Amino acid sequence: MQNNFDIRYFAHSWVSDWNHGNAHFLRGLVRALLKAGEKVRCYEELGSWSLSNLIKQEDERAITAIDEFRKAFPELKIQFYKNDPRLGEWLARELRGADIVILHEWNHPRLVNHVLDLKSKLGFRVLLHDTHHRAYTSPREILQFNLHLFDGVLAFGEAIRRIYVNGFGVERAWTLHEAADIESFRPLAAEKSMDALWIGNWGDDERTREMEEFLVQPAEQLSDLKFVAYGVRYPEAALTRFEHANIEVRGYLPNLRSPQAYNQARVALHIPRRQYANGLGGIPTIRMFEAMACGAFLLCSPWRDDEGLFRAQQDYVSVGDGAAMQATLREMSRDERARAQIANNGFETISQRHTCAHRAAEFIEICKELGA
Repeated sequence: MQNNFDIRYFAHSWVSDWNHGNAHFLRGLVRALLKAGEKVRCYEELGSWSLSNLIKQEDERAITAIDEFRKAFPELKIQFYKNDPRLGEWLARELRGADIVILHEWNHPRLVNHVLDLKSKLGFRVLLHDTHHRAYTSPREILQFNLHLFDGVLAFGEAIRRIYVNGFGVERAWTLHEAADIESFRPLAAEKSMDALWIGNWGDDERTREMEEFLVQPAEQLSDLKFVAYGVRYPEAALTRFEHANIEVRGYLPNLRSPQAYNQARVALHIPRRQYANGLGGIPTIRMFEAMACGAFLLCSPWRDDEGLFRAQQDYVSVGDGAAMQATLREMSRDERARAQIANNGFETISQRHTCAHRAAEFIEICKELGA
């Protein structure tokens, strides 16, 4: 007999993906859990940073993004709350009957610790879900949570899991990688209208040197190729640099629109933040899963697949420096057959191992192990 769980999930934002890549995987994970028969209710703070910034967009993309999200995910039940002095009282009423409460790490410590205080009284289990690098780069922020009260941690890579166990003293932690929501991300018939595509936000100088070496300088040298970039929060100096390199910057791209962009590009570029190329080697960010799910040929700046999630240099191609990036871009922009072979390999690996349905099944097994 299947166990069905009553799950409550708190994330920074479900509605908005503006500079908020965590929303990509979480939306698909919850949809997969619902399809598996679990009961899931989603919570978002009223006036969240991501949604507030999305609404400030000066064109119709904000309204379009929200409308398209609601059409794509009608099954997600989202409830908004206020982070005010009555939060604890509201939580005490709202969380009755829950089996498992999941708190994404990008939540306010006040919310997190209120929920933990209610755990023993209401009898639910609490998991922390971490899909970011703050445990490695800003541990003090994570230590604002009462980590000893969690029943476990879901970490999106083995390197993060080890930090919680060996560094923070958490007793139980599991690796739960991100994955592709293949209902939204899939190959589409589209004419190739760009040679190289970069989708990514500025990232607070976390990959400034890497973008210069692996995006801007190749674009300058390959002036006959069409480079397109999407993303937000780029400072004026960076936008000017892109313009001088003949990179067309198109600003915010709602994540549900990215499959179309991936399918219009001959080459999709992936430039990880430097944290994922050194101390957190082995953690692929969501863009890798999504690009391969769309059947894109993926070309990466240096990244080590320490956990063996993909077939290196078969599912994607990784280069060691800017000169190799430039040479590979030139070669692969012309070689349609080679692009198709590698893209098909990546799509196959995603389909067989890295969909949100795979992760939902893993998550349900964790819940059973917890005895929720």
